[in-house]
Amino acid sequence: MSGIAPPVADERTALMTYLAHQRRLLRVTAHGLTDEQARSAASVSELSIGGLIKHAARCEAGWTRLILREPHPAGDGSDEFRLAPGETLAWALAEHAEAAARTDAVIASVPDLGHAVPAPQGTRWIPADVKEWSVRWVLLHLIEEIARHGGHADIIRESIDGATQYPLLAAAERWPDPWFQPWEPARPGVL
Repeated sequence: MSGIAPPVADERTALMTYLAHQRRLLRVTAHGLTDEQARSAASVSELSIGGLIKHAARCEAGWTRLILREPHPAGDGSDEFRLAPGETLAWALAEHAEAAARTDAVIASVPDLGHAVPAPQGTRWIPADVKEWSVRWVLLHLIEEIARHGGHADIIRESIDGATQYPLLAAAERWPDPWFQPWEPARPGVL
């Protein structure tokens, strides 16, 4: 694998390729972490790697429901950015993979990326004059959302153990000829 998205031939492939790439980069920040590390926040913010992965899953699921015009489940979202008691990193990663697979399947079934997606009304973060977006806009938004939170996760991960993206990718994906030394967990007593 590579550290960058592969070449693309058309708009749909480009959007889906970049979405998959940003998901991959977010997920690799969790490589080798314990549940305790995945819960840790690096600053005064409550953001943690596990919480960011959970949020990305919920975000994709929410946008997929909008594309399909399905109702949004009840809940206040107060635990959106953290792993709640009983939630594990493995659970968050599985939720994220499931949401991503559903998004991919739904997008594959949409013949026109210009298809209208209704904007939920009465939501604080949606301007009152916006009534709909296109599927294309939703995909661009998902890429932006996951990339932004992937950046947060990069900083959190580096504060946990110094690990950075390319060494994590090389380790997680077992690159055959990495140009970076693959990340390895610290051994007790060795600096």
